[in-house]
Amino acid sequence: MIYMTASQKKSLQKLYPKRADILILIVISAISLFIGLNLSVLTVHKLWEKNTFSILSGIINLWKGRYYFLAVIIFFFSIVFPIIKLMMLFVIWSVRLKNEQRKWLLYCLEVLGKWSMLDVFVIAIIIVSIKLGALASAKAENGIYYFGISILLAMLVTNLQSNLVNRSKKI
Repeated sequence: MIYMTASQKKSLQKLYPKRADILILIVISAISLFIGLNLSVLTVHKLWEKNTFSILSGIINLWKGRYYFLAVIIFFFSIVFPIIKLMMLFVIWSVRLKNEQRKWLLYCLEVLGKWSMLDVFVIAIIIVSIKLGALASAKAENGIYYFGISILLAMLVTNLQSNLVNRSKKI
């Protein structure tokens, strides 16, 4: 008969019932992600023309402009991956898993999480390159801050859960 340790029989939420901060951070990150995807992230002024883009409208415009590869990359890293990451963080927190499974999932999230800020850097590069031109200017909008906060909170939750998993194997 194989005996399981206490950490393998319970979810992290059951092991650490006083850690409401993790669920709260996941919820705040999800709300920030939703807001960040829908609010404007960038305004570009060109002579007499002004264009404002959200991440969603930017992806749609890239697709319509036949920049399919870039649209798919930004769609994956800006929408699909953050949603999957938040769902996985919630699963790791609330579902009964073996410690090895938790560690593996958290490791995958940490590795892929390093790519989470890709579109924030892309927007920063766009702003800098446009500011170098004489005929156009660009301004970061509130959506990029909400998006960035969401990504940073998800990274924080990943780290907090990783620390709890490492601590729970000693229980």
